[in-house]
Amino acid sequence: MELVVKSVSPETLKTATLVVAIGEGRKLGVAAKQLDELSGGAISAVLKRGDLAGKVGQSLLLQSLPNLKADRVLLVGVGQDAELGDRPFRKIISAILTTLKGLGGSDAALALDEIVVKGRDSYGKTRLLAESLVDGGYTFDQFKSQKAEPRALKKITLLTIKAAQAEVERAVTHATAIANGMSFTRDLGNLPPNICHPTFLGEQAKALGKEFKGLKVEVLDEKKIKELGMGSFYAVGQGSDQPPRLIVMQYNGGKKSEKPYALVGKGITFDTGGISLKPGLGMDEMKYDMGGAASVFGTLRAVLELKLPINLVCILACAENMPSGGATRPGDIVTTLSGQTVEILNTDAEGRLVLCDALTYAERFKPQAVIDIATLTGACVVALGAHTSGLLGNNDELIEQLLSAGKAADDRAWQLPLFDEYQEQLDSPFADIANIGGPKAGTITAACFLSRFAKNFNWAHLDIAGTAWTSGGKDKGATGRPVPLLTQYLLDRAKA
Repeated sequence: MELVVKSVSPETLKTATLVVAIGEGRKLGVAAKQLDELSGGAISAVLKRGDLAGKVGQSLLLQSLPNLKADRVLLVGVGQDAELGDRPFRKIISAILTTLKGLGGSDAALALDEIVVKGRDSYGKTRLLAESLVDGGYTFDQFKSQKAEPRALKKITLLTIKAAQAEVERAVTHATAIANGMSFTRDLGNLPPNICHPTFLGEQAKALGKEFKGLKVEVLDEKKIKELGMGSFYAVGQGSDQPPRLIVMQYNGGKKSEKPYALVGKGITFDTGGISLKPGLGMDEMKYDMGGAASVFGTLRAVLELKLPINLVCILACAENMPSGGATRPGDIVTTLSGQTVEILNTDAEGRLVLCDALTYAERFKPQAVIDIATLTGACVVALGAHTSGLLGNNDELIEQLLSAGKAADDRAWQLPLFDEYQEQLDSPFADIANIGGPKAGTITAACFLSRFAKNFNWAHLDIAGTAWTSGGKDKGATGRPVPLLTQYLLDRAKA
């Protein structure tokens, strides 16, 4: 869907559908008043009949109003608050898009510039609006014999004042790139695991490298992983017929002298739990256990599309965790790339086993900061549910930057503690560290494990087990998070 920005009066625009705001109590917004006057009071007459109360998300479609160039006028309720929060604003945009998708017109225009969103300027408000519009058009039907019918709606024009046009256009550019990145992430997550395996992800990286010429791609196979000494990473994939892959993608958009930022993604393309087998119910959703790697792909795509002036390294640790005669056993001890030894008490705590070696590998790039992203622990879902990602790390400034980016992008994270006392839960009598810390504080002890491999750089860990996908039922599917948060963090660093 194409988004266009124009600074023209709503009544002068020839469009299939013109969208204007109505406040609770049937109060006409600025644009609605103009249209009402031109149409001889047609809008106020309809409102007097009580067909629309103006509550958030309510809508009413009017056809062929006199003296207007628009074929239809869509009245949308915006409530009674002088300033809307992010959530009700998104509800309004969602309601608009739902109506527009059901109409026959190929275009629409939104005259919603008068809506005030709490804590957001023109740029911030438009970012939310544009991301919601583009992401709201996402469909995944490539494996259905009956495809979704092509929608008539192809273009949406956002109307604004001349003074704000440049900022609104910048917001649309950023939002479109982010939504495209989210779409890429969602596609990868929604693919079935018999197609989306580590080798496939390596092929996707190479395809991205061909699409964007400034991207350097290296895919390390299982032989190279073993030769490097990544004993922990290698152990996770050794029970599967699908070999592991370490994918390294480098984008140098900044100065040669600038150290890169590094994103490290967990790419477990299917997680049975290994010998520590998961319950069968809902195991199909373990295809989403590569959500961290998928979100790195999506973020990188957004960065490439925007050509941000930064240096970025993306490292994806991809494997399939399967039970077999060759699989790792509970009680096995492996040696990591860092030289530290790990006693594997539970083979279902495999994400940290691939990430720890990927974090050590990241050191060679001398990064400014490293962020790992992983669908790591069910404990995070218990703690924070499906709305907020867990955030832990060893650098307060980096943590604050990510929290701020999440707030700005409406893709929020929440910091959990990483106190030294939790480290004791990982003590092992036989190795340097155990891969689980018992039933208490599972998200924190998982991060404690990773922290032992991140001592030489500024590091943060995002646990997206609750936010990377929507679980169960007909709405099941990848969300594309935390691509907005990560892209906003990089936009802030690039000052774009």
